[in-house]
Amino acid sequence: MSKPRSIFAGVDVGASRTKVALFNAEKRLIGRVVRKSGTNFVTSAEICLAGALKMANADAKEIVKTTATGYGRKNVPFAGDRKTEIGCHAKGCYFYFPEALTIIDIGGQDNKIIKIDEEGRRTGFKMNRKCAAGTGAFLEEMSLRLDIPLEKMNDLALQSTGLVELGSFCTVFSATEVLERIREGKKRPDIVKGLFLSMIKRVIEMDSFTEEVVMTGGVVAHNPFMVKMFEEFIGRPVKVPEFPQFTGAIGAALFSLEAAAGRDMNNRPSIIDY
Repeated sequence: MSKPRSIFAGVDVGASRTKVALFNAEKRLIGRVVRKSGTNFVTSAEICLAGALKMANADAKEIVKTTATGYGRKNVPFAGDRKTEIGCHAKGCYFYFPEALTIIDIGGQDNKIIKIDEEGRRTGFKMNRKCAAGTGAFLEEMSLRLDIPLEKMNDLALQSTGLVELGSFCTVFSATEVLERIREGKKRPDIVKGLFLSMIKRVIEMDSFTEEVVMTGGVVAHNPFMVKMFEEFIGRPVKVPEFPQFTGAIGAALFSLEAAAGRDMNNRPSIIDY
């Protein structure tokens, strides 16, 4: 029988999706799963953990520590610790890009802008909680209006030969505006590109950006063309981690690992949060 490994888990229960990431003692990502959060966060977290363990070919008994984060972090009974989304996203991004960063996370229900310094410590933070415009929920609503599967939006935007700019700042009014553009005979690829631009503008108006920018979240993971558009908008390259939808879960797993070791990634005494 092989010797049991030491595994460190991170669970990110978002309003839209639940993600689990597993790290080994060598700081390698060995398991990851994402699924819809649904109405039972406990069950979603448990199913994701089981799937991640299967991917890692591991047993739950090998888990040394589990840290939960996200909207439903209090609904993860098997987590021994809980951390803020801000701290976990910052840690997850800093793991891939250890430098001063502006992190833009486009989530299902909100957008976050997090600024960290060269040592990974948070220097600023802003969140858009007032409206779904510019979030994953906005894109889901627009996919329904356009009768386009959500996973096809990126490919359609790539086919655009023009741009249909949308003037509305509200999801409800944007939906009406989209219907009007369809009635006018505008092409769906051009409308989708316009939706992407609308989301970018909502993010741009939230805060200023430092030189190095990282984009994360499910919207980014499934719509890489939006990243390209964002680069053109700000006039410089944008970094994207290997698994942009898992940044929060990865950060939570790293918190688990560091808590067990008593040291952080910079070999400083492990801190509570950012």
